[in-house]
Amino acid sequence: MSVPRIATRDAYGKTLVELGSSNRDIVALDADLAESTRSAWFGHEFPDRFFDVGIAEENLITVAAGLAASGKIPFASTFAVFATERAYNQIRQVVAYTNLNVKIVASHGGITVGEDGASHHGIFDLALMRVLPNMTVVVPADGTETIMATRAIAAHVGPVYMRTGRSAVPLIYEEGFKLNGKQLDFKLGKAVTISEGKDVTIVATGLMVTEALSAVGLLSKEGVSAGLIDMHTIKPLDKDAISSAAKASGAIVTAEEHTVLGGLGSAVAEVLAQTVPVPMEMVGIRDVFTESASASELLKKYGLTATDIASAAKTVLKRKK
Repeated sequence: MSVPRIATRDAYGKTLVELGSSNRDIVALDADLAESTRSAWFGHEFPDRFFDVGIAEENLITVAAGLAASGKIPFASTFAVFATERAYNQIRQVVAYTNLNVKIVASHGGITVGEDGASHHGIFDLALMRVLPNMTVVVPADGTETIMATRAIAAHVGPVYMRTGRSAVPLIYEEGFKLNGKQLDFKLGKAVTISEGKDVTIVATGLMVTEALSAVGLLSKEGVSAGLIDMHTIKPLDKDAISSAAKASGAIVTAEEHTVLGGLGSAVAEVLAQTVPVPMEMVGIRDVFTESASASELLKKYGLTATDIASAAKTVLKRKK
C-alpha cells in the first residue's frame, strides 16, 4: 500500500487558515511568492489580514515586526534563501534583538527546490537562524508534524523560524500526531524518538527523517540495530534526547538537507562534545554550492539518500569498534 504524500508547505497553508479562523490577531505577510509559500490560502480567506509587500524581503520582516509590536501575531513567508539571506539584518535587529513575536515560515528550504538552481537552494538557513539569540528554529518532517508545529509556533511567544519544503514527502505520522497507533505529544524543543537502537542512533530533521527511516530498514537487514530520532526543533535542541541516545547506542549519525557547517550536525556535535563524546558522522551537503537538477537527482548527487545514511552508520560503527 502506497504511503500518502504531502508537501509541508501545503500542510502549513491549510493550518494557517485554520488558526486564522479562530484567532483574529493572526495576520499573514508575503514577498510576492504567496502562491508558492501557500500563504495565499490565508489571503483568500482573510484578505483584510493579508499583506503582500512585493519583492522586498527586508520590508517583509520590518512590517511583520511592526505588526508584532502592535499586538498581532504575524506569519511572514517567502523562500528560505530570501528570508534568511536577503533580510538577515532585519531579522537580527528588529525581530531577534527585540524579541518580537514574529513567525518567519520559509518555504522551498534545502535542495529539493530542484531545477531553480543554486540561487534558490536554501542550504544555509538553519545555521544563520540558530546563532541568533531568542530565535526558535523548527523543521517538521512531514505534513502531520507540520500541522502540529504550526499550531505550536502560533501559541509560542517569541521569534520563530520554521522551514517548509516544496516537494511532497511521505507521511510518517498518522492524523492527530500518532505513530503506529500510539499518541505522541508535540512540544517545541522536545525530539520524537521514533525507534531505539543498540548499535547506532540516527538523528534526522525535515525530509531526511523519511530517508533515515529507510536507512534503519536497510541496516536491520544487515544485522545493525539503528535507532531514529526526529529532531524537529533545531533550537532549542533536545540535549537530553541526544545524550541518552549516545549513552544507549554509543554512536551517532546526523542527517539534514542543509550544509554540514552550522546546522543540525554541528548542533549535535556541540552537545556530544560537552556531554557524551562518541563517534559521530554527519550526512548533509559538504562545503559546496549546489547545482540545478531535479530534486531526486540532487539528493543522490549530494549524498542525502537512505543508502548514504546507512553507509555513514557503517562508517561510524567501524570507528566505534
